Amino acid sequence: MASAVSAQPRVVVDGKFFRLGEKKFFVKGVAYGPFPPNALGQPFASPEQTAADLNQIVALAANVIRVYDVPPRWLLDMALERGLKVFIDIPWSKHLSFDSAERRAAARAAVHAAVQACANHSAVFAYSVANEIPADLVRWTGASVVSDFIDELVLEAKRADPGCLCTFSNFPPTEFLNPRGVDFVCFNVYLHHEPPFKNYLARLQMAADAKPLMLGEFGMDSLREGEARKCEWLTWQIEDAFRAGLAGTVLFTYTDEWYRDHQLVTDWQMGLVTADRQPKESFHAVQRQFKAVPYFPLTRSPRVSVVVASYNGERTLRGCLESLERLNYPDYEIILVDDGSTDTTPEIAAAFQNIRCVRHERNLGLSVARNSGIVTGNGEIIAFTDSDCRADPDWLYYLIGDLLESEFAGIGGPNLLPLEDSAVAAAVMVSPGGPAHVMLTDRQAEHIPGC
Repeated sequence: MASAVSAQPRVVVDGKFFRLGEKKFFVKGVAYGPFPPNALGQPFASPEQTAADLNQIVALAANVIRVYDVPPRWLLDMALERGLKVFIDIPWSKHLSFDSAERRAAARAAVHAAVQACANHSAVFAYSVANEIPADLVRWTGASVVSDFIDELVLEAKRADPGCLCTFSNFPPTEFLNPRGVDFVCFNVYLHHEPPFKNYLARLQMAADAKPLMLGEFGMDSLREGEARKCEWLTWQIEDAFRAGLAGTVLFTYTDEWYRDHQLVTDWQMGLVTADRQPKESFHAVQRQFKAVPYFPLTRSPRVSVVVASYNGERTLRGCLESLERLNYPDYEIILVDDGSTDTTPEIAAAFQNIRCVRHERNLGLSVARNSGIVTGNGEIIAFTDSDCRADPDWLYYLIGDLLESEFAGIGGPNLLPLEDSAVAAAVMVSPGGPAHVMLTDRQAEHIPGC
């Protein structure tokens, strides 16, 4: 088993999403625990109960569990055997003022020990180095001080396991915290009305910028809201989150059995199953949505003409065209406009039989090249990209989905630096003078930036 554990790939960040091996990894998670201590004194169910629970979670079509204490290796092994990843919340005294050297050292030690205990295990998805730091404590200490300390904790985790993913689980009262060292942005959001929920996701996407965005917790109480409303609301919450381009969601929680402050919580029923593991109606509602993730149907799929203008782009053109051939969209064409290239662009283009190529005998400039693509295309929608770009497989799915749901005539998204690009490319990417969006709202731009 040890060799199998070490041989499996780990989840990595890939632009605004995660990747596991060659495929995107969309987080479909449920919170698991905390539970009363088991016979070994661990804050988890017994190994026998855990095995049964994980089997039920797999049947839910989930692929991640979020735990709120450091999991024992046997739990990680069980998760790995079932194809589940584990999102680990690292406990420390975040509710106390940590402006003293002793408390800061204790927090760093807790993070280091937690990561070291799970280091290099293939079942680990990521670590949350803090969860919902109280808003009054943040205001007392200062947002920049707290953000910097979160970055210190991330660095401590990376010292213990350099390849691990780290985040901080934020929530709306402290949304202004902006630690720079996290690998992805994670928010716990409990909003039970759809328009504010969708608006807040758009706000969080703007705050996340080039990093993946994930909901670390969302959910609903069966006791107060009833199962019918819970089913309805969880259904649109999951769909809205993935339509909004989130990299994943974690639903709170798997079971009504919930242990907090040394006692069972009995006046909340947030689970998808009862305390004795009987599935509720909401279990089946979430199961249907998790099976559909990430591709919820578009209202229609208009034909798209993807236009690529290139001038002497031989170094990056092949990667661009290969990425466009792999788009997850049912009806599109690719038009390459060779704007008078003097390199091997024509030879590269000839290798792609399904791509239409238009050649200018001399260089006429980007605007003319794009206009040639517009005239050549027969799509209802024109989508532009450049020959030094590689498109995300779901680029058109998200662009067309949002375009159809809005009254806008044009829509755009961010440029992201590929992980394998050089340090020089990274420096150029963040240098002044590059294209940048200027937003009027969280959705509406003053203009769509371009090259």
